[in-house]
Amino acid sequence: MERIKQEIEELRAEIRKHNHYYFVLDQPQISDREYDQLMQQLLQLEEEYPELVTSNSPTQRVGGEAIDQFRKVEHQIPLLSLAKSFSEQELYDFDQRVQKLAGEKVEYVVELKIDGLSTSVIYEEGKLVQAATRGNGMIGEDITHNIRTIKSIPLYLDLELDLEVRGEVFMLKDRFLELNQRREEEGLDTFSNPRNAAAGSVRQLDPKVAARRPLDIFIYDSTYIEGQDFESHSDRLDYLEELGFKVNSARKVCSEIEGVVEYCQEWTTKRDELNYEIDGIVIKVNRLNLREQLGRTAKHPRWAMAYKFPAQQQETEVKDIEVTVGRTGALTPTAVLDSVFLDGSEVSRATLHNQDEIERKGVKIGDRVIVQKAGDIIPEVVRVLADKRTGEEVEFNLPQECPVCGAEAVRLEGEAVIRCTGGACPAQLREEILHFVKRNAMNIEGVGPALIDQLLENDLVEDVADLYYLKQEQLAALERMGQKSSQNVIIAIEESKNNKLSRLLFGLGIRHVGSRVAQVLATNYQQLDQLITATVEELMEIDEIGPKIAQSIVAYFKQEQNLEIIEKLRQAGVNLEADFKQKEASLEGKKFVLTGKLADFTRSEAKGAITELGGRVTSSVSGQTDYLVVGDNPGSKYDKAQKLGVEILNEEDFKDLIDSE
Repeated sequence: MERIKQEIEELRAEIRKHNHYYFVLDQPQISDREYDQLMQQLLQLEEEYPELVTSNSPTQRVGGEAIDQFRKVEHQIPLLSLAKSFSEQELYDFDQRVQKLAGEKVEYVVELKIDGLSTSVIYEEGKLVQAATRGNGMIGEDITHNIRTIKSIPLYLDLELDLEVRGEVFMLKDRFLELNQRREEEGLDTFSNPRNAAAGSVRQLDPKVAARRPLDIFIYDSTYIEGQDFESHSDRLDYLEELGFKVNSARKVCSEIEGVVEYCQEWTTKRDELNYEIDGIVIKVNRLNLREQLGRTAKHPRWAMAYKFPAQQQETEVKDIEVTVGRTGALTPTAVLDSVFLDGSEVSRATLHNQDEIERKGVKIGDRVIVQKAGDIIPEVVRVLADKRTGEEVEFNLPQECPVCGAEAVRLEGEAVIRCTGGACPAQLREEILHFVKRNAMNIEGVGPALIDQLLENDLVEDVADLYYLKQEQLAALERMGQKSSQNVIIAIEESKNNKLSRLLFGLGIRHVGSRVAQVLATNYQQLDQLITATVEELMEIDEIGPKIAQSIVAYFKQEQNLEIIEKLRQAGVNLEADFKQKEASLEGKKFVLTGKLADFTRSEAKGAITELGGRVTSSVSGQTDYLVVGDNPGSKYDKAQKLGVEILNEEDFKDLIDSE
């Protein structure tokens, strides 16, 4: 056992070392594959010897269940915001105030102001024990479970010290763009900028969600370090770097305010070269005992100042407004502009997001407008120069039909986006097919992006159902296919016809119908034809189906082209029935509500047993409810059922009912 323990510790040390090289120093020493092999070895050993697993093992960055709510944390030393300056003159004024209070010439440290989320992280005996947001400066929220997922923050230090560090959680620009692309492909809303993405990720209740987001952190200060007494802020930052924290290397010590101003000027023009967002420069008095002397106001420390970069904006004209259709069917209006040079690049288009945004800003075709880059990345219209209107400007409204396929474009309740409901829309087709064939949908091996591109280029498919009408000779004639490959694809397509209904429902790409919702629908409907005729009200009676999902399903099956796809699937022999065969429909039309925890059934197993006999499971008790099935801790549904005279079944009664049918 001692040998195993030593092997595990050596693996952990090796992984921590490579985490530091990769995520802190940006100097990877091994390939991703070699790193993954190390992690796999450690995981296998920890699975075999669970008694040797420690909370600070690299495998435990993502751990535990999602929390119900954020716990409040009181900061022992307030995490104050900084006073802001917007001009060089204000920097000179700041220097004069500081020197007057100090009675001497002052040295400053200047650092890049990371555009992220301020965070406090506490270590006890070298172990990360708590992380919290800034909040109102006095009280923040406990985000320890999410901060642990950031690989550039050490879970424990080489020295057993008590200390608190403060940092800024952020997201690299290229990783942000990759995240947004992935979310768009998955049919999820995209983030507007890296800061919002980072802030939203840190405030997730489930650490598994945060772990899938490319979060990073720069440490910029420490309120205390056990056993250490530093004279200057710069010395303290150097020490934090030695401890293994990621400290921004662009910091600089300036002996006079002129050096500070030059630094601000330099980064005003250079900030676009960075792979992360900065929105200014932080100027701090370097000598720590002088900071104590200067003190603070109620809101800000007197020894620090944030210089904010001027926003780069340009005036131009809206020549037209075009509408594009994305993979998820979203109709997005884009302003076509007279080209202008902005933040280091030529800008000729700017997003208008949606109809609400167009109306809020009052944008018309022909308007003179001010544009800038949102989050320094995405061009956007800031405001309309209404005083420059000539009267020839034209109002714009998004169409009620898809501009690509002509299907109805709908706006679901609670959403700002208008979406095409056409399942055969060419604008969405490539991504729809990719989604349809993926592993947790119809799982058609061999049909990947390259083959799909060829199918579309050769006009062999116009919708997902056309996959089932492909001939082997058609595939064999395509590039890099041949007889064997084409045969394998045809076999995979044929086998997918026998998939469960839930897989097909997910594969159709209906908005808001993920794999879990697809399973719920397949549990409650024996045949796809029953779902096609379902109303919003009927769907909302199903537990886990809310108004947004119900509206989306009904809108999808209203479209003629979608019904044509279903009919083509039916004719091809694709399974359109539920995952089980109904016994005798002895509970046909009976409505059940489940409440409390059952001993011998999961909630989904109980639902399956009911629907297999023709019954329906709804989420709330009403006068139409036939049975309430109660487990432990039934809650208010039990009281309501008693008042309404609904028949109440305990678990044994429920078993007797379904066993006798």
